[in-house]
Amino acid sequence: MATVNLRRSYRWMAIPALAFAAAMIVYPFGFAVWLALADVQLGQDPKFAGLANFRKMFADGEFWNGLRLTFFLYVVSLAAQLVLGTWLGLLLARSQWARGIVRPILISPFMLPPVVVGMMAIVILDPSFGIANWLLEKIGLPPGLWLSDPATVMWTVAGLDTWQWTPFVALIVMGGYLALPTDVYDAAEIDGATSWQRLRYITLPLLAPTLITAAVLRSVDILRFFDIIYLTTQGGPGISSTTLNILAYRRGFEFFELGYASAVMVTLATIVLGTVLVFARLRRAVAW
Repeated sequence: MATVNLRRSYRWMAIPALAFAAAMIVYPFGFAVWLALADVQLGQDPKFAGLANFRKMFADGEFWNGLRLTFFLYVVSLAAQLVLGTWLGLLLARSQWARGIVRPILISPFMLPPVVVGMMAIVILDPSFGIANWLLEKIGLPPGLWLSDPATVMWTVAGLDTWQWTPFVALIVMGGYLALPTDVYDAAEIDGATSWQRLRYITLPLLAPTLITAAVLRSVDILRFFDIIYLTTQGGPGISSTTLNILAYRRGFEFFELGYASAVMVTLATIVLGTVLVFARLRRAVAW
């Protein structure tokens, strides 16, 4: 009886924190939905406009371009980070001496503020005096425009995000691998399984929940990716790196179309929520 009462007291103690967290989420999202359904003019009270902002958004070519770029960045960055992070995490997990040396180095990229990463990218990738083009010229390859060419700018942005956050995925994978049961590997070794067979039929299936957790964490960050793009390209050249976040910022704070910007962000928030729910179902399906 005392245990039941203690559990109830813990639940009551958690109510203020849960209420605060709900208010911090529900109120801003609800206000954004209201702005998305309103005609907002500076100096005037918002007026209900129904779905006018959403109709305008779905008829806007810049919105569809931003949606395409957002998904391009998401797919390329997430795939690269999961593949490279899994490889690096397994490599570190199997080498005890390397973990103590490499782990502090791995932490440093994703501990850097985005403004630092953005400024580093501007200097390193500068077409005139950046070290990236200098190294290419030294090995006989043509220099690149990186952030100034519409054909390469999104690949470059995806590369920056992959460089910064692959170590984060690697640490998650390493922790998940070290927590796996060892008896299945002993049984596989007795049965004569090769290293590739153990990886394919034991390690990756058992790591599936861990990989999906890493995918969820990175999905939320990549879909709301803003700061490095704004620092390095501000959505350019032209609109070739104008993702939905950059589009919403431009329309809201440069052109003061707050209703339209809110409609874009509500749409993006719905995409993020849908992505997280899909991964949550996948994680339950592969749980062991």
